[in-house]
Amino acid sequence: MLEPAKTKAINLLDFDRKGLMAFFVGMGEKPFRATQLLKWIYHEGVEDFDQMSNLSKPLRAYLQANCIIATPEIVVEQIASDGTRKWVLQTDCGNRVETVFIPEESRGTLCVSSQIGCALACTFCSTAQQGFNRNLSTSEIIGQVYAAQKRLGSAGKITNVVMMGMGEPLLNFDNVVAAMNLMMDDFGFGLSKRRVTISTSGVVPAMYRLTEVCDVSLAVSLHAVRDELRDELVPINKKYPLSELMEACRENAKLAPRRTVTFEYVMLDGINDSMADAEGLVKLLETVPSKINLIPFNPFPNSPYRCSSNNRINHFKNYLNEAGIVTTVRKTRGDDIDAACGQLVGQVQDKSRRHLKLKLAESERANTIDQTV
Repeated sequence: MLEPAKTKAINLLDFDRKGLMAFFVGMGEKPFRATQLLKWIYHEGVEDFDQMSNLSKPLRAYLQANCIIATPEIVVEQIASDGTRKWVLQTDCGNRVETVFIPEESRGTLCVSSQIGCALACTFCSTAQQGFNRNLSTSEIIGQVYAAQKRLGSAGKITNVVMMGMGEPLLNFDNVVAAMNLMMDDFGFGLSKRRVTISTSGVVPAMYRLTEVCDVSLAVSLHAVRDELRDELVPINKKYPLSELMEACRENAKLAPRRTVTFEYVMLDGINDSMADAEGLVKLLETVPSKINLIPFNPFPNSPYRCSSNNRINHFKNYLNEAGIVTTVRKTRGDDIDAACGQLVGQVQDKSRRHLKLKLAESERANTIDQTV
């Protein structure tokens, strides 16, 4: 029946329902124990196995000896003037990630991180400048939702989750999918698939895989309509250019009638905000059911970019709307606590040595300037 004690405690937040069923069957228990445990954790908020009264005493004793229910610890909380909350969460390896809650009149959106840092090096994103340490585990991803709802209590309810925090979610595929399954599971957080969104910079093979295993809303970080510019802004484009990305988006849109893909487009002054860019965007998306979310650029230290003017953003938006593409401008939220889109940095022990590479590049540029003076 029950196995002997393990040397390392098993975090039960690492399992979605399917994984938890396999866990219980593997120890000789019935698979329905998974739904019982999920209800205790996600519906009742119970973390003490001894309080899970419909589990047998031997099972409770085994779980108490071998398993834990553990989330990353909230070590910093900041509340912006607009009510946006940012939490810094400590992981067990010494790194920190950031999670943001955005309250609105009709919903509460939680922006969740999937990695410690990011390996994709998008030049307009502060997170990308921190380098990359590792993928977050399923428990560290769903734990952000769990910890956030617990901290909010009656002050707010999470109705939507966007995988748009630190990291590229599709480069942490299995852990992210398991966490999203828990978000949508009736015995987990019970969110509609329309209220769980995964954002990607364009990891094309994983996009196809996603359509096969997990039906959630898709957002694509586009930001340019020409390969040469997107290669610079979103370097993964060199591996998966726009033609391949658009084909993957078309396949995703086939999952359901009236399904659309949301395209995120950061507005950079003099870089990608011309009317020629707007025209190119209409042409690029003409065969993809689309919505466009224009994002005013949020500055961060040493960034070479500036945000497009309000007039230019509105002109750009109006052109796209008149062309028949539903287009909105994302309202900047939480920028006074660096919680806005592209500003999350956490605390990253950079294994990619990004910081060293940036310092070397800055040194080389300084030497070049000195030699030309």
